[in-house]
Amino acid sequence: MGGFFGTIAKKDCVNDLFYGTDYNSHLGTKRAGMVTFDREMGFFRSIHSLERNYFRSKFEDELDHFIGPQGIGVISDTDPQPIIVNSHLGRYAVVTVAKINNVRDIAKELLEERMHFSEMSANNINQTELVAMLINMGKSFVEGINNVYKKVKGSCSMLVLTEDGIIAARDFLGRTPIIIGRKEGAYAATSESSAFPNLDYETVRDVGPGEIVRLTADGVEVLQQPFSKCQICSFLWVYYGFPSSDYEEVNVEYMREKNGELLGREDKTEADCVCGIPDSGVGMALGYAVGAKIPYKRAVLKYTPTWPRSFTPGDQSRRRLVAKMKLIPNRAILNGKRVVFCDDSIVRGTQLRDNVKTFFDYGAKEVHARISCPPLVYGCPFINFTTSKSDLELITRQVIKDLEGESEKNIDKYAVTDSPEYQRMVEEIARRLGLSSLKFAKLENLIASIGIPKERVCTHCFDGSSYEK
Repeated sequence: MGGFFGTIAKKDCVNDLFYGTDYNSHLGTKRAGMVTFDREMGFFRSIHSLERNYFRSKFEDELDHFIGPQGIGVISDTDPQPIIVNSHLGRYAVVTVAKINNVRDIAKELLEERMHFSEMSANNINQTELVAMLINMGKSFVEGINNVYKKVKGSCSMLVLTEDGIIAARDFLGRTPIIIGRKEGAYAATSESSAFPNLDYETVRDVGPGEIVRLTADGVEVLQQPFSKCQICSFLWVYYGFPSSDYEEVNVEYMREKNGELLGREDKTEADCVCGIPDSGVGMALGYAVGAKIPYKRAVLKYTPTWPRSFTPGDQSRRRLVAKMKLIPNRAILNGKRVVFCDDSIVRGTQLRDNVKTFFDYGAKEVHARISCPPLVYGCPFINFTTSKSDLELITRQVIKDLEGESEKNIDKYAVTDSPEYQRMVEEIARRLGLSSLKFAKLENLIASIGIPKERVCTHCFDGSSYEK
């Protein structure tokens, strides 16, 4: 996915920019970049790979080179960013959180108009540069950003660092969040509100779907009013979000605990303890323990000294090894116990299968899995929350293909909670993963836990429903 942070102040902003961007590190693992602007010194930019190092270790030694009262930073799972542009709109830099499904189609149109690309990422088009080119086609930043919205299929939110402030623009359907914060003499915009407290910012509000605002050190100017429709990604609460973050004024940890409690109330499984798979399964497990009236125990722990955040290499075998290395089971808690463990989701199922085997190896009598969201039956075309290159990598699709002979046959029936097809699929997944039992959160409980009307939340990966763009 990715996350960004931008700030503009009446004095130097570099420390806020550095730490604010770092607080988005859980959202991306590939690249990071920062750029500042000073009227005398101009723009200073730096971009680094994060595939072997963390954000702070890459940028800390460069901080003295960043000068100015305004800047933007990004943690990216896609291309090197920020992009710096000199155009008829003036000098500016841009960062994006985006999944642009029609990059090649847009690029072909632009090349036919005799425009060119200079930023190539592993011989691929840099989608943030493509966004900048579309912005440049407008007579103003607002017109240019709307040009991006009209062309892009997928999602795209952005921060634009101009000589006159920072423009924050959330995509038409608000699939990814932008939150505005303020403190004395400064304003900021970020993907994660958890970036604010330790930097002394107070959350002001969310940028609305399709809304465009300009931040200055003195306030927020609305350049385009928000649109009525919204499709914010439900997986932000399930998996991506840091527990202390709020989206649309709904706290991530509060939602996870409520979601777990609803499942725990409905579940009649007898067990000795409940545990959560760190990090995103812990909140649900705490709620489940309350709802089911079963003690919460830390039967598996994350080794935080060297695995402080998720790391998802592109190679599947390395992903499995990394997943195993960062989680350490506790034999004293597991031995002889019937254990319910909660996790955020099941994508391929390989990591979960390994965890289940380990739990039994460490003496568990029964291993029951409870999952924070419904089965992932459809691939995500909007956020790209997995590294799956095909829907067939989803364990649900593999099971459906084996049961039906085709991966898409009767797929709508498998997405309906408690339908005969759904129950068959869940039972088969449990068998393949070696589980004593498996239950997923119901879609209606997920929505109730978020507390936002379903028509304003994207649940496409669970039920195939979404406003298409």
